[in-house]
Amino acid sequence: MTSTVPAAVLSAARAFGAAPALVQPGGDRLTYDELLGEVRRVARALIAAGLQPGDRLALWAPNSAHWVLAALGASYAGVTLVPVNTRFTGVEALDIITRSNARALVVTDVFLGVDRLAALTAAGPDPLPGLVVQVPSQWDAFLAGGDAVSDAEADARAAAVGANDLSDVLFTSGTTGRSRGVMSAHRQSLAVAAAWAGIAGLNPDDRYLVVNPFFNSFGLKAGILACLVSGAAIVPQAVFDVPRTMELIARERITVLPGPPTLYSSLMDHPDAGRFDLSSLRLAVTGAATVPPALVERMRKELGADVLTAYGLTEAVVATMCRAGDDARTVAETSGRAAAGFEVSIAEPGGEVLLRGPNTMLGYLDDPVATAAAIDADGWLHTGDIGRLDEHGYLTITDRLKDMYICGGFNVYPAEVERALARLPQVAESAVIGVADPRLGEVGKAYIVCRPGLDLGEAEVIEFCRGRLAGYKVPRSVELRAELPHNASGKVLKYLMRAEAADG
Repeated sequence: MTSTVPAAVLSAARAFGAAPALVQPGGDRLTYDELLGEVRRVARALIAAGLQPGDRLALWAPNSAHWVLAALGASYAGVTLVPVNTRFTGVEALDIITRSNARALVVTDVFLGVDRLAALTAAGPDPLPGLVVQVPSQWDAFLAGGDAVSDAEADARAAAVGANDLSDVLFTSGTTGRSRGVMSAHRQSLAVAAAWAGIAGLNPDDRYLVVNPFFNSFGLKAGILACLVSGAAIVPQAVFDVPRTMELIARERITVLPGPPTLYSSLMDHPDAGRFDLSSLRLAVTGAATVPPALVERMRKELGADVLTAYGLTEAVVATMCRAGDDARTVAETSGRAAAGFEVSIAEPGGEVLLRGPNTMLGYLDDPVATAAAIDADGWLHTGDIGRLDEHGYLTITDRLKDMYICGGFNVYPAEVERALARLPQVAESAVIGVADPRLGEVGKAYIVCRPGLDLGEAEVIEFCRGRLAGYKVPRSVELRAELPHNASGKVLKYLMRAEAADG
């Protein structure tokens, strides 16, 4: 197996040549031979712009062919990739770009009605990187800048990349609310990609619709890189839209479609579902929330696809996964067994899920204290999730040690939301919990204690958060309280609030 992303690009061109690699807007396709050529062009342009091996490129854009080419081109030039969540506000995105010390930025033009570059410019005093490329408007001019650099020079840069060199830094919020940059080496990113592709049975006949965001570890590694090592075709979708997704499945004869459980129920329940031929689907992979056995059976019957569940986190990407042939209850009630070389253990007392293996993150960027807290002296990664293993080694996640909840497949850390709420002058104290939602799984509910003589309305709180937090982090409801429940040390007893909300 190849051990660097540039080597994987070269290997894919040799092995899969004329097979389709990437479907672009409008249905145009790049073969794996052509993908190599385009990746080289990006690398040449980055070299011409002065980027050196080990420099970092931030990428703030939705799923697209440009995203794939920019990411792989950066790796080919020996540059470390720093994806940025497209749901972030300008303030949040600029924080990531600044802390990662990115020397280059590829940023989308207007997306979902927001001019992302303007949002960054307005976000604060921190300067933007020296190289800024807007896509698609400046893409061709950017590539033309690399005409003075030869293919041989780009290939030499690619050959110099080592298996242990830093491949990517993926930022994920910690339970304290501060985002942390998870560092992975090339060998690790490719190993988890190959493991996922192997269990999923990806091959050059597959057409993989990637709805999971590329900025997420799953979208990047179990999406782009998994296709690269298996020869499957990448079909990016920028925003999940049910009719558009069904149209893509039918037109492109999509065979593989991972996503949260709500994605599949949305497809099957849509009134136009009967208008589209979805029979090409062979595999659905889900997770991030409880999956009812009835949904698994329904997916298998109505979509005609095998269904697998998996468990992972940015620090490990894919840790466990079901296997083909597992029954509906196993798929629904467990997250599968160890994958990608991981060992899985349950810590006692407490039941925390621990992971150990060659693909555990290198550590958190510029944060040795947090790294030491996450990975103990014996190499076990402490996940913060509570679970159990059955006699066959299948993992069931039963709870969370921390307060994190999952909204529409995205992790939300209440401390980050509470930190934003603390900026409201009326707020004396706040607590945020996740409450059940039939569409998104969980949504945020904020409990607020106002300062004496001051008051707040729900709409005012929500609007305030919208200007400072990604949409999935914004509380959907607000309740004003005279006081919050505390223990003897002053910690808010959120389990009481969760129980009350569940009984509610």
